[in-house]
Amino acid sequence: MLKRNSASFRSVLASHDVVRVAGAHHALSGVLAQEAGFQAVWSSSFEVSASRCLPDASILSMTEYLEAAANIQKALDIPVVADCDTGYGGNYNVAHMVHEFEGAGITAVCMEDKLFPKMNSFADGDQTLLSTKAFASKIETAKAVQSSEEFFVIARTEALISGAGLDQAVERCFAYADSGADAVLIHSKAPTKDEVLAFLDRWDQRVPVVIVPTTYPDWHIDDVREAGVSVVIYANQGMRATLSALRATYRAIYEAGDTTALEPEIAAVRDIFDLQRMGDWQKLGA
Repeated sequence: MLKRNSASFRSVLASHDVVRVAGAHHALSGVLAQEAGFQAVWSSSFEVSASRCLPDASILSMTEYLEAAANIQKALDIPVVADCDTGYGGNYNVAHMVHEFEGAGITAVCMEDKLFPKMNSFADGDQTLLSTKAFASKIETAKAVQSSEEFFVIARTEALISGAGLDQAVERCFAYADSGADAVLIHSKAPTKDEVLAFLDRWDQRVPVVIVPTTYPDWHIDDVREAGVSVVIYANQGMRATLSALRATYRAIYEAGDTTALEPEIAAVRDIFDLQRMGDWQKLGA
């Protein structure tokens, strides 16, 4: 069967105490994440931009990010969570984004409370926040225009990234939850989990909490669960691993002059055929 019947992100969240999500930038990486056991895939704006050798700085259009997310979703049985940056503009843009992503079969999106155009959270540059009221209005717009009750909107605060502090992070997330957000994402680039734990100590669980432990990688999933986190996104490790592997592989081929020594270390062509479901396609032409 070539047709995929993916579960919605909302249903996956309801059936897991912690949903583990892997970052991806194309269908193949999404399929490998599903194969590894992840319950959802993050269509990462950082990874999608990097796959084009462009900065994650609102350079690509909504249509380009939508195409990437939709292509990933079509290949999976698990849901895609689309990283939609700031919603691609103002409230009108958010409404259009929800219509287009939902129409493409994406059941969850995430928006962050920075000004458009945004700069990647880990890069030097402007990390100015949109006002709480203005971002809450974006959330209200997103929820007002969705077609299905299954559609899931994650509100991401960059208060800790921008240096606004814990009080503002908590206040913003309360406001976003009260405006209809289905979950909040507390983002931190601190080298430890302490900022996030401090946030969780003050959170009243009115909606689930999402984390992205890029700079504090030693937080084990059992401890994440114990702390009350509902979703953990490993947002860019796949692309970083790909970069290392490709760099080493290409260098080895060039320096050796042939691929003999490399062949036992890399996937067989048959493995790629299996991921493509070549046999199922060939049956259609039999």
